[in-house]
Amino acid sequence: MTSPWLDEARAHVARDPATVARAFARAGRTVGREPRRPDVDPTGVVHGTLDDAARAELVVTLVDAVGAELAAGRLTELYRHGDAAERRGVLRGLDALAARDGLDGLDADSLVSAGVELVQDALRTNDPSLVAAAVGPFGTRYLDQHTWRHAVLKLVFMGVSLDAVAELEDRADAELARMATDFAAERRAAGRPVPPDVDRLLLAAAPAPAASTPHTRSTE
Repeated sequence: MTSPWLDEARAHVARDPATVARAFARAGRTVGREPRRPDVDPTGVVHGTLDDAARAELVVTLVDAVGAELAAGRLTELYRHGDAAERRGVLRGLDALAARDGLDGLDADSLVSAGVELVQDALRTNDPSLVAAAVGPFGTRYLDQHTWRHAVLKLVFMGVSLDAVAELEDRADAELARMATDFAAERRAAGRPVPPDVDRLLLAAAPAPAASTPHTRSTE
């Protein structure tokens, strides 16, 4: 995103990484808290908000300034001492980092480890925006399959669109389909409606059809 304030804040963080905490706290007041994609996500839960995007860029700048090992501790502090919006910003920043080359390098092990702990913490909350941010590119890339499955099903339970989940079709498997089926059965037994995203999970987890062999008519 573009913003004169954000450009200045990033420059300050690059020169003096300690300023990131102040910039994180001011982001919402300066760039706004509106949804990034109001046409399809009017609440900003699924695709994030303007201040989410600003904080994500600050996270990237911080990592570039101090390196992955030091950034791991600083991002943990930002998350632990921040409000829900600031925590969401850290998670969105991890998403931005996951899209960059080199995050899997040995120098990033501490950052990945810290990031996974923060994502797991977000998944323990009942805040839909935090849970949605936890299953973005970083969470999808680094969470173990068991944790990832439960995170996806928690979104369905919370009524949050599965559009929040990065690479859903790539990670969905038969066990997730079983969990979704059991969840739907429990809802029906209790006389409660089944969220439409259950069908989407079943479709995503369905095995790809086997390629058919062209039939050749015999000439005999």
